[in-house]
Amino acid sequence: MFNETIIKKLKAFQKSEITEYHIYKNIASRTQNTENKEILNRIASEEMKHYGILAKYTSTDVKPDKIKIWFYSLIAKVLGKTFGIKLMEMGEEKAAESYREIASVIPEVEQIFREEEEHEKNLIGMIDEERLKYVGSMVLGLNDALVELTGALAGFTLALQNVRLIAVTGLITGVAASLSMAASEYLATKTENYDKNPAKASFYTGIAYIFAVVILVCPYFIFKNVYLCLTVTVFNAIILILAFSFYISVAKDLSFKKRFFEMMPITIGISALTFGIGFIVSLVFNVVP
Repeated sequence: MFNETIIKKLKAFQKSEITEYHIYKNIASRTQNTENKEILNRIASEEMKHYGILAKYTSTDVKPDKIKIWFYSLIAKVLGKTFGIKLMEMGEEKAAESYREIASVIPEVEQIFREEEEHEKNLIGMIDEERLKYVGSMVLGLNDALVELTGALAGFTLALQNVRLIAVTGLITGVAASLSMAASEYLATKTENYDKNPAKASFYTGIAYIFAVVILVCPYFIFKNVYLCLTVTVFNAIILILAFSFYISVAKDLSFKKRFFEMMPITIGISALTFGIGFIVSLVFNVVP
């Protein structure tokens, strides 16, 4: 008979397995692609099998975590299946040490751990999600918006010194730039014959750009002090970089730190440079109040 500590850990693993079973089934039920649906159902079956193995040792049925099911099902729906699943699996890595500890007592747990590490991750890698094909287009739109518009707003702030004028000018500049970027991405994708739909690539680029424009220009419609507006805009830009870097790092298995520290210095550097240009322009043309 196992001691209370081991039984407690086994029940925790059981809860995790049955919870993930329901998450995979939920995601599969909303998936139109037949191959993806089959992969997700296969992973769900693996989770249920693991639950059954663990139940032999605890002799107990464990209820799933309904909040976790709701949360990851929602994340998968809003931000994509691959991101939602990989975010969930990141939590499994923290349980690896406990799995190894129990495996020394119960050999079958080692089998579960290996399948979690190898088989399921291989299956997850087989999921073909459309939006991940267009991550490059989203990166293009977001990067351009962050660098160009943050810099432009910094320059406008010192050169114009009028919150409403800066807001309208920034919005018009951002919308025009997003249409230009979307058109450029359409032509580039069509010319290069990528395995991507030019219209969809254009759409993802434009949407990412417009989203960034709204977030960056928004402070100028809310606050009255131009320097406070610029400070909030730069802060928003950093949050956008942080959030998107995290999304890409999880969905594409890339380094979060590398992406974040590549984008942030460029954005902040361009903003500082254009702020300086705005200062010079305001002095030359005597537009500072």
